[in-house]
Amino acid sequence: MKLELPGAEAYLMVSESEHNADMYYATGFLAYDSFIYLNYLNSGSDKILVSDMELGRARKESKVHDVIPTSRYNIMDKMRKNKDADAAYCEMIIEFLRSEKRKRVSVPYNFPVQLADCLRKAGFEVIPVKSPFRDMREIKKENEIKAIETAQRAGEKALSEALGAIRNASIRNGALWQDNAPLTTETVRTIIERVLLSYGCEASDIIIACGRGSSDPHWKGEGELRAGEPIVIDMVPRSKKERYYSDMTRTVTRGEPGGELKDMYSAVLDSQGAAIKKIKAGVTGSEIHGIVCDILEERGYETARGKSSEFTEGFIHSTGHGVGLDIHEGPNLGENGKELKAGCVVTVEPGLYYRKIGGVRLEDVVVVTQKGSKNLTMFEKNLVL
Repeated sequence: MKLELPGAEAYLMVSESEHNADMYYATGFLAYDSFIYLNYLNSGSDKILVSDMELGRARKESKVHDVIPTSRYNIMDKMRKNKDADAAYCEMIIEFLRSEKRKRVSVPYNFPVQLADCLRKAGFEVIPVKSPFRDMREIKKENEIKAIETAQRAGEKALSEALGAIRNASIRNGALWQDNAPLTTETVRTIIERVLLSYGCEASDIIIACGRGSSDPHWKGEGELRAGEPIVIDMVPRSKKERYYSDMTRTVTRGEPGGELKDMYSAVLDSQGAAIKKIKAGVTGSEIHGIVCDILEERGYETARGKSSEFTEGFIHSTGHGVGLDIHEGPNLGENGKELKAGCVVTVEPGLYYRKIGGVRLEDVVVVTQKGSKNLTMFEKNLVL
């Protein structure tokens, strides 16, 4: 994988790849313990240094062909000598870099401070830089788009079953009931989790926010679901095998909602549709965000656009974000959003939030193309179940 970083001889990462999307993107190797990635800038060649226990799996699974065991640099002897795992690991990295004849290395901003200090004391020049993989990851290849779509389909299956439970619930004293007990957010969340697992997916964060509490966009929700009140369901399904996320939100009610909520829903739906129609390569994320703000403001709703003070009601967040190996990655559909390129996968998720009413949010995931976009979200949009 060819990287270009002026002033350095190599790009170094030291991390696990379970939570570090750059490490997984660069290596294709999923590991829960830290290992070492070294890219020889401008040449396109790279290496990884892994523990002997992971050596066989790394050679089978990693897309990096040059896989080196830590035993080559006598890690166990260094552990016995230093009696400190961190010191031994740093000494091994020093020996590794010297053997590769690399003295000036670029590292990502989140590189461990302890390791950077250790390398500098040994005479290396360590240059923190913005990760070169972040921009690369914004443009998705066909296999990446397919992985996102796989997660999206699983999410839609799960949402369908969740809404089925809400739709089939009876109403008693304003609450939803199922099997002689109140239907709770916890029950619906379990339905979603179960279905996702059956399709080889998972979701680390599932929002099921009912009532006025849904005016907080990231409140997860708890307790019984109520009739006639907004229920915001937001999930980030991820394929456990391919590791790619999707992201989707629907707002529904069981029973007749109030007129204010209907108006909010109509405004959000129209603003989302207008934004999606305008997405194509060459348009900026800020332009798409502006379209949403224009429509919502025309309908009489406030937006955070241009406001410097704290803004807590109305349209209070950006229109969307990139999605892939991370839930939130570039590009951004907000006031400072840059030009979109073909292959970007972005969410479009306008919302309105009022403490006396609750929240409304709708979210689709779309692929940017040269002439428009492809919506990967096929799930219906109906407020009333």
